[in-house]
Amino acid sequence: MEFLAEWGYIGLFIASFLAASIIPLSSEIVLSILIANNYDLSLSLGVASLGNWLGGLSSYAIGMLGNWNFIEKYFRIKKNTILQLKKRVDRYGGILALLSWTPVFGDPIAIALGFFRTNFFLVSIYMLVGKVFRYVVWAILTYWGISLF
Repeated sequence: MEFLAEWGYIGLFIASFLAASIIPLSSEIVLSILIANNYDLSLSLGVASLGNWLGGLSSYAIGMLGNWNFIEKYFRIKKNTILQLKKRVDRYGGILALLSWTPVFGDPIAIALGFFRTNFFLVSIYMLVGKVFRYVVWAILTYWGISLF
C-alpha cells in the first residue's frame, strides 16, 4: 500500500477509491504518509474523500445491478431474509450511507442501498458527509500522533 504514496495525490485517490470498493485496502496509511511528508492537508483530504466517495458510489451501482433471483440462487439467501433487510433499509433510508466508511459493514451497506434503490441523492450526500468525517478524524489523529514524536 505504501507504494501508492509515492504517486502522491494520484496514489491517494486510487487507494481511497479501491478502499471503498469490495477490495480490502487501507487508504488511511497513504493519507498518513502524505500528511507526514507535508503534502497540502486540504487537498489531501479532498482527494481522499472524493476517491472514497466515488468508490462507495460504485458499490451502490453494483447493488443496483443485482437481482433477487441471482442472490437467492448463488448466495443461498432466502427471499424472506432479503425482505427483512429491506424493511431495515427502508426504515433508515439514505442516512445509512453515513456508515458506508466503516470496515466490514460499509461495502454491504452501500451495496444494499443500491440494491433496494434507496434515494440516490440522499445516499450520495450522506455518504460524502461520512467519508469526509472519517478522513478529517484520521488526519487529526495523524497530526496528533506526529506531534507526540
